[in-house]
Amino acid sequence: MISPQNVLRHELIGLDVLVARASNPGHAGVSGRIIDETKNTLVILTGRGETRIPKRFSVFRIRLPDGTTVEIDGSSLETQPERRISMRIR
Repeated sequence: MISPQNVLRHELIGLDVLVARASNPGHAGVSGRIIDETKNTLVILTGRGETRIPKRFSVFRIRLPDGTTVEIDGSSLETQPERRISMRIR
């Protein structure tokens, strides 16, 4: 089960997200559902369509299925999703 302690090892696609902070002021405040993920970006489906947000220099607030909200520094997500899911968290 996904929890705040193990969120980095889980699939993020399908979760609701808010870009809490970003180096690009136009990205801060973007919210929606994560529909895709690459090594360096999250693709978020918003009310206006798809928006690609760089992970580096962004902070994401992700809502877990149980309603808990977790704030994640995007640089901790910067790897290919399939590698991040299998990597060991210290």
